[in-house]
Amino acid sequence: MTATTPSVADDLDSLIATLSLERKVELLTGHTTFTMTPEPSIGLGEIALSDGPTGVRGLKFTGGRQVSLFPNATLLASAWSEETAELVGGLLAEEAMTQHIHVVLGPTINLHRSLLGGRLFEAYSEDPLLTGKIAAAYVRGLQRRGIGACLKHLVANESETLRNSMNSRLDETTLRELYLLPFEIAVTESQPWSIMAAYNDVNGVAATEQDHVQNGIVKGEWKFDGLIMSDWFATKTAGPAANGGLDLVMPGPDGPWGAVLAAAVRAGEVAESVIDDHLRRILVLARRVGALGEPRDFPAHLPTPDSPIRRAQLTRLAADGMTVLTNNGVLPLADTTSVALIGRHAVETIDMGGGSAQVNPPYQVSAAQGLRELLGDRVTVTDGVEVRHRPVAARPGFVVNPLTGEPGAHVTLTDENGGTLIEYDRPTIMVGLDDDLPRPAARAEFRAKITADGPVEIGVMGIARWEVTAGGEHFSVTVKATSTDPGEAVLRPPAHTITMQAAGELEIVAVADLRPEPGGGAGHELLSFGLLSLIARPAPLPLDTALATAVEAARQADLAVVVVGLTEEQETESVDKTTLALPGDQDALVSAVAAAARRTVVVVNAATPVLMPWLDQVDAVLWAGLPGQEGGHAIAAALTGLIEPAGRLVTTFPTADAATPAWNVTPVEGTVAYTEGTFIGYRGHAAGHAPAPLFWLGHGLGYSTWEYSDVTLTATTPPTLRATVTNTGGRDSREVVQVYFQPEEADQPVRLVGWTAVLVTAGARATVEITADARMWRRWDSTADRWSTLSGRGRLLLARGLGDIRATIEL
Repeated sequence: MTATTPSVADDLDSLIATLSLERKVELLTGHTTFTMTPEPSIGLGEIALSDGPTGVRGLKFTGGRQVSLFPNATLLASAWSEETAELVGGLLAEEAMTQHIHVVLGPTINLHRSLLGGRLFEAYSEDPLLTGKIAAAYVRGLQRRGIGACLKHLVANESETLRNSMNSRLDETTLRELYLLPFEIAVTESQPWSIMAAYNDVNGVAATEQDHVQNGIVKGEWKFDGLIMSDWFATKTAGPAANGGLDLVMPGPDGPWGAVLAAAVRAGEVAESVIDDHLRRILVLARRVGALGEPRDFPAHLPTPDSPIRRAQLTRLAADGMTVLTNNGVLPLADTTSVALIGRHAVETIDMGGGSAQVNPPYQVSAAQGLRELLGDRVTVTDGVEVRHRPVAARPGFVVNPLTGEPGAHVTLTDENGGTLIEYDRPTIMVGLDDDLPRPAARAEFRAKITADGPVEIGVMGIARWEVTAGGEHFSVTVKATSTDPGEAVLRPPAHTITMQAAGELEIVAVADLRPEPGGGAGHELLSFGLLSLIARPAPLPLDTALATAVEAARQADLAVVVVGLTEEQETESVDKTTLALPGDQDALVSAVAAAARRTVVVVNAATPVLMPWLDQVDAVLWAGLPGQEGGHAIAAALTGLIEPAGRLVTTFPTADAATPAWNVTPVEGTVAYTEGTFIGYRGHAAGHAPAPLFWLGHGLGYSTWEYSDVTLTATTPPTLRATVTNTGGRDSREVVQVYFQPEEADQPVRLVGWTAVLVTAGARATVEITADARMWRRWDSTADRWSTLSGRGRLLLARGLGDIRATIEL
């Protein structure tokens, strides 16, 4: 799509002129939770928005239609492929068109500053160039199909702790050279149709009110002609936000603008021309997505989430990004190998992170299912140690709807007078947000049945007054909010459980009273808003029993595969991590298995780095990310070599907690100070600001070996390198050739300046040429308040990550 032409702008101005001030302002706030306000008199239809980092969820936060669950952002980015990112954008456009969605709220292009960040799984990388180039390709893939993209979250939004009120403090150089750079690359290379302003403050000013960033840089310097919307509930003011460049407040229909903003215009605080510019940008978006004038046609007969083509696409995307961290010749698995597959993540593979990135997939394939399908009875499966600290909602399958006998539960919502509002067949529901009920729900009744012998964990999740009956057990509990963050009720609802003995069939009835207590205190206003879930699962085994069972399984097999990782407790919106250590006793599990097994492979089912105290005890480590609905099939394909796991790390793995250039995510007196400046990740490690890491950004072994030769500099402005790469292994393979620049200036970090990927058959060679990105030779001159150019002197490093430099050229 091209930028708005003068004739188009004139046409939109004539439409705007027909509206009253009050109606203009109304159009600047959302219509519902995930739609924008229509205006039939000017041909403006309702624009539908959907969360989209790992799938297009649709207009429901939970319980919506079944959609494809894609691999998470770090796993997709690990392909180091703009072609892959553009393909993903196109596939997500298909998912959007199936649901008549106009704008997908992604990609997330904040950087991996501190590895404690809970939402890093949604973001691509610690490197701004890699992030920006992948984001630009993703945007192109979406928008060439007529579906708008939305870059998020503008800006310096790298942590979740107190995210609604915290202040990110950073200097202009760091802001420009690092955190704004991915947005700049995506805006200039792919012209995204919208951007989302973040929750946090930046240098004391709310992101939604950032005149300097939104008006001065994005709309001014970059000539961005799209729309800037708020993150949901992020807007705090009327006049300052409107003057600061924010165009749209989400969600609707309520918010801080409306009559307050109209009054600000009449009082002269906000010029009506500012309102007109905001509305013009909404109309430009509407025209681009087909919601202005004649409504667009959405194609029919697109692939369904469980179609063979989608299954194949999602398996390939996940396996391509998986990364071989170490390998003593044990991978890929030999055909004759008997395998003991061990670990909770093997039987309950985590395929997506928590929060707004979650979708409702048709199925999720576990590693156990995937490997059994390939290797049959050569695989034994053993559950491992407990991996969670918090209870988890019941999974359909373990709980059964007692009315139908089908997996799930029976839930009835009733109003104040006992009238039925709606019935569901799943053990988790949302109330008070996009539930489309005619009246508020006052009561929710959950009914489910389980069949089990032994200890089971039974309970409820969600802010309400509960009465629970399970067999002969009964308990009453009031589950209250633990913080003032309204997101808690949706993203991390509190819970209450008991452990009881089951012997056969057991029916569970849980009733939630959602009405505020008369004269209730703080937190009770949230009682009718949030997620409600039934909890039912086998109680965790004692540690000694779990370890002994795993060790015995490992002894009986030729090889043990231990699947460990994180869950949505650590990798989620609204919560940051406190450590990079694996939760529970997973480290003890790996060590015990490695001591007993002939050979041991560890699969890490996590989107972000974890500590590996057992690394020297095992024979191979495969980093599998959060692999989406086909995760188990992709893990099996990668382990067996059906698909080469040729990924390269997008984040540097440290050796220990805090052994990183940037660590703290907890505000001190309300502020997180970015004191490390531009030296995050590999940049800081290379400069000695943190110990040498365990694995560098760009590291990945694949299933072959490589030689580099004939390295020459073929151009200097910008620098261009040519090299020959030879596949010296016995398998066809993919290599990612990386170029870094180490400036001579002492205050400048080493930085990635370019890369390319090449497929080479076994024993063959290929010539590659990499042109460095000229933007990586800029520096921000804070004194002159403008860009200047580095001297150009320094070293170019041709590498497979900074831990494996193959050639150096002096500039």
